[in-house]
Amino acid sequence: MDLATILGLISGFGLIGAAMATGAGGIGSFIDAPSALVVGGGTFAGTLVMFPMANVMASFKTAIKAFIHKPESVQDVISKLSELATVARKDGLLALEKQVIEDEFMAKGVSLLVDGTDQNNLRLMMETEVTAIQNRHADGAEIFDQIGSLAPAFGMIGTLVGLVQMLKTLSDPSAIGPSMAIALITTLYGALAANLFFIPVAKKLTIRSKEETTVKELIIEGIISVAKKENPNVLKGKLNAFLSPSLRVE
Repeated sequence: MDLATILGLISGFGLIGAAMATGAGGIGSFIDAPSALVVGGGTFAGTLVMFPMANVMASFKTAIKAFIHKPESVQDVISKLSELATVARKDGLLALEKQVIEDEFMAKGVSLLVDGTDQNNLRLMMETEVTAIQNRHADGAEIFDQIGSLAPAFGMIGTLVGLVQMLKTLSDPSAIGPSMAIALITTLYGALAANLFFIPVAKKLTIRSKEETTVKELIIEGIISVAKKENPNVLKGKLNAFLSPSLRVE
């Protein structure tokens, strides 16, 4: 569970909701079904025009990473690769087949190594998989970023619709105030959806992708070092270059 994302959403919507509730008319004055339909329906429709349905559905699965994310310990990864390097130097590459490896990407690399894949092809295959993962993550982040752009735009469209309706009731001064309030609510909905959810989630997905890519690049370098039967201390030194000094493994 990503505590920062959850706390951010709860505090953001909670504080804004509290401000609405304590104002004139209470929070009920900020609830308007037609405004929600214009913003929600228009944004969803615009997103479907921009992107294929399959990509849109996949993006919501990718978005789970913004809420449920278990960061992989880079230190544990380096320690495991150092352990594999020790086994390879002592007992040969075939002995790696008996090692228990929890990380799927690392396990795949070791399997390719045990199967006799040469270092160039091994690197190429693993880097190709990393590129494919990056592309999927980038697609998800881009879709959420675009939704964040569409929501305020449809909020403005809803406001224009409300203003047109308001202008038609100018003969009734008592209707102008409520009509104006409803017209502005759509802008509020669009701005809230974009700036408190979709754009932040897009940014969080981009950060998660960079973190995952760094770990996988580290694993690739580690597997290649194991293939070369490098000294475990040399391997650690090489992989520590990926990390800030405070995170390096001794």
